Amino acid sequence: MIGRKNMGRASPLLLVLLALGFFFATYNLLTLVIQYKDSSTGLRSGISDPVTGMPTNSWKLGKSNLKFHVALTATDAPYSQWQCRIMYYWYKKMKSMPGSDMGKFTRVLHSGKGDHLMDEIPTFVVDPLPEGLDRGYIVLNRPWAFVQWLEKATIEEEYILMAEPDHIFANPLPNLAHGDNPAGFPFFYIKPTEHQKIVRKFYPEEKGPVTDVDPIGNSPVIIKKSLLEEIAPTWMNVSLRMKDDPETDKAFGWVLEMYAYAVASALHGVRHILRKDFMLQPPWDLEVGKRFIIHYTYGCDYNMKGELTYGKIGEWRFDKRSYLSGPPPKNLTLPPPGVPESVVRLVKMVNEATANIPGWDSLNSG
Repeated sequence: MIGRKNMGRASPLLLVLLALGFFFATYNLLTLVIQYKDSSTGLRSGISDPVTGMPTNSWKLGKSNLKFHVALTATDAPYSQWQCRIMYYWYKKMKSMPGSDMGKFTRVLHSGKGDHLMDEIPTFVVDPLPEGLDRGYIVLNRPWAFVQWLEKATIEEEYILMAEPDHIFANPLPNLAHGDNPAGFPFFYIKPTEHQKIVRKFYPEEKGPVTDVDPIGNSPVIIKKSLLEEIAPTWMNVSLRMKDDPETDKAFGWVLEMYAYAVASALHGVRHILRKDFMLQPPWDLEVGKRFIIHYTYGCDYNMKGELTYGKIGEWRFDKRSYLSGPPPKNLTLPPPGVPESVVRLVKMVNEATANIPGWDSLNSG
């Protein structure tokens, strides 16, 4: 039996270490984003081709119309809890709207014990990795959490959406998968072909070309439950092997687990339909439009002229990492004029959720 980790209330030292970890992760991703912006024609304001790749003949399958189970992995830390509450609020609002194929919802809590949100959010408790195995990379618990949940839980739906706490449903989400072809979001910074030497350590030549490894992470992905049951143990093992390899760990950093899922899927011969409209990421994506999920992983910093300040704390800002030890307050100040619609919409949606979730300000009292 995998041992349980003591996930009690975070100490000041732990919060400092978390803050430093988030800083370096944000810095690395910010560098990638700025490089992407400089190499493109500018910030993306719309999507002309939402489907960037689709496996052969899958257009003929048509829309599945099958419900999918929404599942996200989480910890019992306050930083994770308040994000889960907002995410669940918008799930409930969008679930019954026309065009939605959302089924039931589960927060897969990998703390080894329940918390005070058990009655508010449908939750399934699983064990974390053994003490020290994640080496500070807490995301490594995600594949192990899915392995346990899939093995032990009763899941009625045929499909599963793997989501994250910092996702907000901006529009009703249909089942974007087609039969055995899951749907995933293409991340511009997941580049298997640019890391062939490393990828080949885990995806040998006899399995196929490196281009068979999709430029995705595990989230957001809508996938058949039976396929995920096959992939998840491989995903966990590849993640641990990658973390144990210094060259791979250094090259992939905080997106290592994303690469591990992409490689694990390829090892099972699974290709994903790549949907740009699956998700948007403020502040780089400027409009919500018909896209389905807002992913607020990046800090949004602006001066009072509405200009984005790259890597510099703005006169106005919204950054989830400002609230490591507790939830953001209700009624956050809206951005100044000139800030993109995606950022304004994000803050308004956060404000609506915090205004309507009972006991928002008492999150840390339980």
